[in-house]
This record gives sequence, structure tokens and C-alpha cells, in this order.
Amino acid sequence: MTNKIDKPAIGIVENDPYLAPYADAIRGRHEHAVWKMNQLTQNGKVSLRDFASGYLYYGLHRTNDGWVFREWAPHATAIYLVGDFNGWKETDDYRCTSLEGTGNWELRLPESSICHGQLYKMHVHWDGGEGERIPAWAQRVVQDEQTKIFSAQVWQPVPYTWKKKSFVPTTSPLLIYECHIGMAQDAEKVGTYTEFKDNILPRIIKDGYNCLQLMAVQEHPYYGSFGYHVSSFFAPSSRFGTPEELKSLIDAAHQAGLAVVMDIIHSHAVKNEVEGLGNLAGDPNQYFYPGERHEHPAWGSLCFDYGKDDVVHFLLSNCRYWLEEFHFDGFRFDGVTSMLYYSHGLGEAFTTYADYFNGHEDDNAICYLMMANQLIHEVNPHAISIAEEVSGMPGLAAGFKAGGYGFDYRLAMNIPDFWIKTIKEQKDENWKPSSIFWEVKNRRADEKTISYCESHDQALVGDKTIIFRLIDADMYWHFRIGDENDTVRRGIALHKMIRLVTLSTMNGGYLNFMGNEFGHPEWIDFPREGNGWSYKYARRQWHLVDDQQLCYHYLGDFDKEMLRTVKSEKDFIRTPVKEIWHQDKDQILAFMRGGLLFVFNFSPTQSFADYGFLVSKGAYQIVLDSDNRGFGGNGRNDDSMMHQTIFDPLYAEQGKEWLKLYIPSRSALVLRKM
Repeated sequence: MTNKIDKPAIGIVENDPYLAPYADAIRGRHEHAVWKMNQLTQNGKVSLRDFASGYLYYGLHRTNDGWVFREWAPHATAIYLVGDFNGWKETDDYRCTSLEGTGNWELRLPESSICHGQLYKMHVHWDGGEGERIPAWAQRVVQDEQTKIFSAQVWQPVPYTWKKKSFVPTTSPLLIYECHIGMAQDAEKVGTYTEFKDNILPRIIKDGYNCLQLMAVQEHPYYGSFGYHVSSFFAPSSRFGTPEELKSLIDAAHQAGLAVVMDIIHSHAVKNEVEGLGNLAGDPNQYFYPGERHEHPAWGSLCFDYGKDDVVHFLLSNCRYWLEEFHFDGFRFDGVTSMLYYSHGLGEAFTTYADYFNGHEDDNAICYLMMANQLIHEVNPHAISIAEEVSGMPGLAAGFKAGGYGFDYRLAMNIPDFWIKTIKEQKDENWKPSSIFWEVKNRRADEKTISYCESHDQALVGDKTIIFRLIDADMYWHFRIGDENDTVRRGIALHKMIRLVTLSTMNGGYLNFMGNEFGHPEWIDFPREGNGWSYKYARRQWHLVDDQQLCYHYLGDFDKEMLRTVKSEKDFIRTPVKEIWHQDKDQILAFMRGGLLFVFNFSPTQSFADYGFLVSKGAYQIVLDSDNRGFGGNGRNDDSMMHQTIFDPLYAEQGKEWLKLYIPSRSALVLRKM
């Protein structure tokens, strides 16, 4: 297969004339990526997928007549495998051979030398030092429960047989349920892949989401890092189970029609030397930038050197590995802002386009991200790639051929910030529909986004979820049905409205963190010394939403119906958001998407009778009412009533007529044109 890559056009400049002054910089970035891809693919003699095959070469593998182990360690002077098979002692039988001139080391062993399940490490020597290390390409790493020491594990089970061999995600719209396997169970413990498949996946299917986003998959030494300080990039975290159990979870999701996207961490790596890549073989800069750029100033982690071909090979191979070996449907790239800028985006305002093209961008990282997206879609044309990026870099989710970076989506990180700021700083009577409408639609015309009200970030200790900002401690005392106070009633009403206006204006997808849909009452706090190593808050309390005597099920039921309503409109994502009316004084907002009319009354006190909107002639039926008693509302509307438009000769030529509605305070209606 040949894959020679030609110079791309810069269509993103044609779509946005304000980028014209930076056309040369945009073209330069793309030409850099084209040059690098042609170099790595030998000008198209091999594909980028073929190049990204390191995991098939490095690490420990079975052969026809035994085993082969390989590692890239150019500064090593000797490497031994030590483990259960040789009493953890250096022996000549397990000494690797240097493949001169390559930086690679190799060891070939007869079949009887090692067996499935045995633990091992490398004992690496270098000029001036030595140490035990876990191989960088290890595909199975486990932690001893008593000593807490991590080791690689020989892993050669019966290969997993996929029940769903091919899968094409549903992406119109993409409805993402962000999950953490370990904290997904109700019990105070670390949950497993199998428990998630059996206990949690059915809930997500029933709720109507069509994509799982799995966090903390890559092995990480510290559980409380939320999986973002990775040590072994090719090893699925063993604290949740075996690789085969992860495959079974993904397979089950595919059988139910859900895509599975993985949080992939290529923006940095844990500093640990024994478990990680911090000093694999006497060179702390083997994988990472030297000097001041070596360590991330805010995260206490190490920054990859994207200018090294061997590092790019490692990371691209990592992308292909998870796609092909585990059938993941794509990735949510974490910390993209940190990768893009020498400053990692810290302390920068990004107020003008010049801020994205002033010479402080890491061209190596930009090149890598472009190549990663090209590779991902070469391996799987239906793959999903999402960028977590806060600076607003233009072109991030635009096509590579148009001069973009090639992500399919970018997270709309402005939206949760807006909701937090609004709830904290604005009195209810000052909420302006014009500002809300502008913020939830604030995106580049040529880039798809993932809208969300809150993710795991807002659920951590030190922050607050939306439900907690709205209700706070009253959730503990007044969330039993019949015992609600005004604070609880306000919180339930606004929680639904915030979610509906965010979801209904999306232009790509929508994301929810597990439990937030029903207003999970606790923050997330992983076991640590400060909390006595407790799992009390590192879990999700599903029993709360299951209890029909508590208000949580109101929110969960509304979330389910909200998704169903949006999915009922064919090609919802492709339908434009057409504003019908907004009036800040009344706090009323109305807009159409296809055959659905969305109406919001954010006023805390004022209900309106016979409020008129000019819409196309016809009959309209309420299909979702946030004030319905079944969703914890007051039931102030007759949802069975058919609403017929009223003729007005002034608007006859436009084909418009008046639709008169009763709109209760703090409520939202969705009507379908029949």
C-alpha cells in the first residue's frame, strides 16, 4: 500500500478570512507534517499504519520456536531479564544482545524458558548506574497487593474471540457517557471491567447514550491520578482486570450499538523511573524534552520530545495498538493545550488570533497530532478523535486536507465554564437568554464540538458539580419526594434546563460524566492518606437513582427522555439551529431544529400565558416538558393538548403564523411540528 501525501490546501483560511494574515504559518505547519509523514513512510513506499507497528516488534512476544524480547534503550550497556523464571537474578541465559547501531536490544529464548503468568522486569546497566525497569512496551503490568510493587507479566492466554468483529459508530449525534471503570460501582472498592459490563453498561444502554468514554485505561501507578499520570502506555490497567476482560467489555458495548472511546494520554508521562519511562536506561531525556522543557511545571510530570522519530514511533504505535488490539473506536486526547505551546498554555489569555501564531507553539507536537489523526483514520476510517483543548487553537477539529489538525471533534470547554460562572455570580432574575444562547453556540463554523455542562473535572474534590452548586447541603436533607424545599425545587428545575439547552444546541455531540445525569450527590475523592485511604467517594451511588422515593430519579428520567427526544429527530446534528425568539426582559428563548421547537423560560417567578412565537403554519405537540410531574415539576401544562397556529395576515406571505403557549416559570418545552 502506498500513501504518499501531497501538500494540503488551506481551506480553513477560506472559511475564516480573519486567518489570512497567518496563512503562511498554517501552511508551514502542514508542510512540516507532510514532510515528516513522507519521511517516515519513505515517500509512500509504506503506509503510516505500517510505520506505527512498534508494538509488534518491541516487548515480549511468542514466536514459532520460543520467545523474543526487544527494547529500545540506546544508552544501556547491558540488559538482563529477571523474574520468576530465574529467581530475579542476572543470568547469562537471560542477557539481551545489543543490535549495533540501532539502540535496540534483543533476547531470544526457548519456549520452556518462561511461561504465562510469570512476573519479570529488565535489569538495566548504563554508564554510572543500574536499576530494575519495567519494559516500555510491556502489554501487561500488575501490582503486588502486599508490596505495592509493579512488575511486567508474561501474558499469553487463549486469544480473545470477538463476537462483534466489525463495528461502525453512530455519530449523529454522538452521545458520550464518560466513565471511570474503577469508581463505577456502588460498593466502596475498585470496580472491574467485568462488573462494569454486567452492572453499569446496561444502565447506559437503557439511558440512550451511544458512546462510552473510558478513563484511566493505560496503566498508572497512583490510582488517585485519575489515570492521567501514565507509566505503561501499552498495558491496560490490571487493577480493573485482565486485557481479555477489557476486550469483553468493549465487545459487549459494540453488540449493544455503543462506540467505545479511550482517554489517551500522550501529553505527558509519570515521573516514576522504576515503573515508568523517567530514566529507562541512564538517559532521562530518552523519551522526553531536555532542559527547561523536560518537566511540566504544573503537573509534576514529564513532557514527550515530539521531535524524535523514535518517540513519535512509540506514540503512533500506541494509537494503532489500542485501535487494533482492543477494537477501541477512537480517542479523546487529553491535555492538547499543554502539547501545543511551550508555555503549556499556562497564564496565557488567547484573546486574538495572533496569540496562536506568535512563535511559542511547539511545531513538533503540532506535527505529531496531525500525524496521529491521519494514522487513526487510516487504521479505522470510522474512528472518532476528540481534542481536549482550552486555548481555542483554530483548525484543531478541521480536516487535514483543509489545513486543520484532523480531529473529528473538540470539547466545547467554554460551556461548563459559562455555567459555573453564571450559577456562582448571577442572580436567577439576571440570567440572560441572549448570553446563554450565544455561549452554547460559540464555536467555529467549520469545526464540530462536543457540548457538555460538566465532566469529571467539575466533580472532583475542590470543585462542585452543577447540582451541588444549585442545592448544596439541602441535597442531604430535602431530596426525599414530598420533603423538597424551595432550594431543591429550584435546583431540580435548573439542572434539567441547563442540560437541555446545552444538548439541544450541540453541533457534533454531547458528553455527560457518569452519575451527573441524576445529580450524584458526592464529589470524587480517591483513596489517599488525607482521607484514610477510603473508597467512600471513589464510587457512584446508583441505589439513589433506583430509589423511587428520592428525587434523583426525576433527573435521571428526564435525562433519558431528553436524549430520546433529540434522537427522534432524523439527522438532528445536520439541522441548523434557527432562533425564533429571545427576550432578556422576559427571560424567554425559543429556537427550532428540524421539526422540534425548543422553548425556555428562565424566569424564577414569571409564568406567561398565550406567549406568541412566529413559526411555520401547523399543529404542534408537546413531546418533552421539564415541568412534568414525572420529572419533579409542578405539572402546570396539559401536555396532551395539540397547539394549532393562528393566522395573521401580516405574516401570511412568509408562511408564518402565531403559536400561543403557556410557559411556566423555570421550565422548558419541546414541541414537535406534526
